[in-house]
Amino acid sequence: MKVLVLGGGAQGSAAAYDLLQDPDVTEVVIGDVQTEQVALFLRPYLASAGGSGKLRVERVNARDEDSVRRAMAGMTSVVCALPYYFNLPMTRLAIEAGANFADLGGNTEIVEQQRALDEEAMAAGVSVIPDCGLAPGMVNILAQAGIDELDSTESVRMWVGGLPQNPEPPLNYQIVYSMEGVLDYYTTPGLVLHEGEPAEVEALTGMEHVNFPEPLGTLEAFYTAGGISTLPYRYRGQLRTMEYKTLRYPGHAQIMKAIRDLGLLSDEPVKVGDAEITPRQFFIDRVSPGLRKPGGKDLVALRVEVRGTKDGQSRAIRYDLLDYFDDSTGITAMMRTTGYSLALTGVMQGRGQIRSGGVRTPDETVDPSAYLDGLARRGIQIRKTEVAGVA
Repeated sequence: MKVLVLGGGAQGSAAAYDLLQDPDVTEVVIGDVQTEQVALFLRPYLASAGGSGKLRVERVNARDEDSVRRAMAGMTSVVCALPYYFNLPMTRLAIEAGANFADLGGNTEIVEQQRALDEEAMAAGVSVIPDCGLAPGMVNILAQAGIDELDSTESVRMWVGGLPQNPEPPLNYQIVYSMEGVLDYYTTPGLVLHEGEPAEVEALTGMEHVNFPEPLGTLEAFYTAGGISTLPYRYRGQLRTMEYKTLRYPGHAQIMKAIRDLGLLSDEPVKVGDAEITPRQFFIDRVSPGLRKPGGKDLVALRVEVRGTKDGQSRAIRYDLLDYFDDSTGITAMMRTTGYSLALTGVMQGRGQIRSGGVRTPDETVDPSAYLDGLARRGIQIRKTEVAGVA
């Protein structure tokens, strides 16, 4: 099995590392405009560095379709870790190349445009799965696993957060992926299912507190965009409630909401003297250096809770995950849970371990049992608990 990884940043590098551990994967190619800076944990696999030679890095410009076509030729699967706005054109090119395709998603409108390519993907005999990271991705598969176990489902609630192990005030946060992406989630309405109907909710609202085992303890949770993907549309009229919230250390949301409400996260240009800038870009430029913690170790906290009935009794099924920075490789928890999830999905496509070809979201086509087994082999341990008689 040959796999192309589009994008050699944090998530793409983690996906490539994971693919390189799989004996069924004979070759991994990272396609990126930057070919010189390869992550340290990948260098042992480069022939040019005296490694195994199972990894190649190829110059690929996502804005140059011929460049992408050349890289996709002969590939079994393509896993895309590029910014979300490349997902649709990369999907089209993968279908043209006859390669399976998976991406990190995160933009529901683009996912719907990808779904419109279902007939083309079916005709080409390939699988396309958007939204294959952590959230969306892992949480959607876990939600579906819980729904499948119950006779009827009332509610699905999801909580996810990427956090520093050693928080520092005032935000108690460190950048674990794109700061631009974080601010998008804080300023874009979230999608939920309320009383059986999809609805938009204001980001940074819906505050509640969620308890995790010590030493993590109590975290705050609030609505954000992106993490739930298309699930509320899929289950419209079938479930009463479906929600996704982001987890942070207590106090974070109040500060960020004040910053947002003051206009400091706006994309509207403003005149400052003779220059024109956007408040958001100024904010990112000023704040990012303080939130980048060289050597700072992260963690990922996740909980998915599905409530309904089974055998005539009320029941709750809960999935929990606490994953930590990997000291042996230097791969962060966010990279592990996001990049490994993407890689695992691409491998399952290549092995034919999914439920259907064409364009399907992870909850529609990824087998939860095989997926959870794959995560466990990667050291990502999800704990499942069930409680009967829950009101």
